[in-house]
Amino acid sequence: MAKAVQFDRVGGPDVLYLKDVEVGQPGPGEARIAQRAVGLNYADTYFRSGIYPVPLPSGIGVEAAGVVTAVGAGVTNVKAGDRVTYTGFTNTLGAYSTERIAPAAPLIRIPDGIDFETAACITMRGLTAAYLMRRIHEFRAGQQILLHAAAGGVGLIVTQWAKLLGLTVIGTTSSPEKAEIARAHGCDHVIGYGEDLAGRVRELTGGVGVDVVFDSVGRDTFMASLDSLKRRGLMVCVGTASGTIEPFDPQILARKGSLYLTRPALADYIADPAEKQALLAELFDHVQSGRIRIEIRKRYALEEAQQAHRDLESRKTIGASVFAIEPEET
Repeated sequence: MAKAVQFDRVGGPDVLYLKDVEVGQPGPGEARIAQRAVGLNYADTYFRSGIYPVPLPSGIGVEAAGVVTAVGAGVTNVKAGDRVTYTGFTNTLGAYSTERIAPAAPLIRIPDGIDFETAACITMRGLTAAYLMRRIHEFRAGQQILLHAAAGGVGLIVTQWAKLLGLTVIGTTSSPEKAEIARAHGCDHVIGYGEDLAGRVRELTGGVGVDVVFDSVGRDTFMASLDSLKRRGLMVCVGTASGTIEPFDPQILARKGSLYLTRPALADYIADPAEKQALLAELFDHVQSGRIRIEIRKRYALEEAQQAHRDLESRKTIGASVFAIEPEET
């Protein structure tokens, strides 16, 4: 029997529990997947805490990789035996499981040379990095960016991609260990969370400020991030790890230099199948060639879901983390 992590009330990590589940056969447009690795993402905590509301009880997790074991009627994009990965939003919720039924449309064949754990770590994170680097702004070599959580799963991919584009990366981290990891992946300058963020950025950029800020922290860093931008710079809000940003007067953007502000969502950048495939092709090529390295720093069992979420929310994780699933013996 398959196992899945679920929750029937919102709250802290203790609401998560592991239970036996019957999987059954896939219906029309569905596939059954024997999972091999499940991605651990900060967005998972938003479902659990109720920031992203879903009907309860519910599964959790939106990213995983495994092997297709059966497909339902009308499925043509994958077949039994295919190695696949996937990410989405509510349409793929329930990834924390050993086996599951999932919509077939979001499934992506894993290229040769990329293993299950790597695939589970780059589908959501990698596609996020891909659209941030290739769709949000037309970067030119020599431009400068400020990247919060530079040692996180997305941050390490963005840093490496940014260096391929000839950008200068100023990262923020919460510890000396994370600062060292960020630098090892190409971060040019690292600012600690307790430092004067805008002041240090101005110092590092000769008083000008950066072209783009990628801010995944939210409430605690919002104003300092705006103050780190050059005139007509772009603020990209990509997460709210410290809490939701307080309402503000848009005139602030004018007073701080006619700034631009966006709050993008991955779903809107992979809704078009052709655009999704183009981003995937570039991502997979960088990973297969070794230009972008994916280092899995922590592996959990599904039984450790509560601890995994505690580690996420206490900033103990560095880079990519996965739930590793051993294949069942036959």
